[in-house]
Amino acid sequence: MTIACAHARSRPPRVLFPQSSSFRGQERATREKAIGWKCSQWEGLLLECAVPPCRDPFRPGSPRRPRGGSAMSSIGTGYDLSASTFSPDGRVFQVEYAMKAVENSSTAIGIRCKDGVVFGVEKLVLSKLYEEGSNKRLFNVDRHVGMAVAGLLADARSLADIAREEASNFRSNFGYNIPLKHLADRVAMYVHAYTLYSAVRPFGCSFMLGSYSVNDGAQLYMIDPSGVSYGYWGCAIGKARQAAKTEIEKLQMKEMTCRDVVKEVAKIIYIVHDEVKDKAFELELSWVGELTKGRHEIVPKDVREEAEKYAKESLKEEDESDDDNM
Repeated sequence: MTIACAHARSRPPRVLFPQSSSFRGQERATREKAIGWKCSQWEGLLLECAVPPCRDPFRPGSPRRPRGGSAMSSIGTGYDLSASTFSPDGRVFQVEYAMKAVENSSTAIGIRCKDGVVFGVEKLVLSKLYEEGSNKRLFNVDRHVGMAVAGLLADARSLADIAREEASNFRSNFGYNIPLKHLADRVAMYVHAYTLYSAVRPFGCSFMLGSYSVNDGAQLYMIDPSGVSYGYWGCAIGKARQAAKTEIEKLQMKEMTCRDVVKEVAKIIYIVHDEVKDKAFELELSWVGELTKGRHEIVPKDVREEAEKYAKESLKEEDESDDDNM
């Protein structure tokens, strides 16, 4: 009892005021009004952030929101907030947006021939102040593997580092060069992982991998932002990919050598380049094959200049023949 009394004396006395029923009613009304305001604020946030087909948690018994609908699915409203969300018609808008970034980029071409692989890139020069050769879109992944990219250059550099790490780890573990198919599958799985989680975004680039070895011969693969990987004889990515593919289909790639293909790649790049919409560009060329003893290298300057001269003369002859026909 003594301890209880001492504890009671240590606390300040409570002063109780009589409360009328009207005062308690006003207090209850004020509390309900505040709670209602908070609920309305949370309701607005949920309507903005939540996946559309769900019940309102603050209104039991409320009707479901309509599923799908042409207006909502066509523009991606509510379904393009995350790469892990499917639209009602089975589309992943974040991946489609990443592919759109590739379509707005400069064109890149890869052609596989009987003795190697040749890459060509239309690198747009956005400013006259740029140093020649800067912002390259052709990379060395390994001694025998080259890479050509289209899309966001920063994303492409990140994936080039991932590919280099995969190739280096494979050589450290097994003692020989990584097969291109295995490398393409490994990098494609990494790209695909960035389409599965809401905390990350897909890579805004597509890229081609090419290699040559005595056992496997020439190989060419392309990986897109969804993580899909395919082997090709000829491939084009970027804004003029359709026109470039049409030109590639005219070639007899299985009967051509790398020196022949270099000229054709330069010609295709000059054909698909839009002089009206696009600014000046630099032509980047690289190859890997018997000619380079299985190493991926930048095409020598004299060979590149010869290929550009051939491309310009071919275009001039085609223009003259068109004028004669008219």
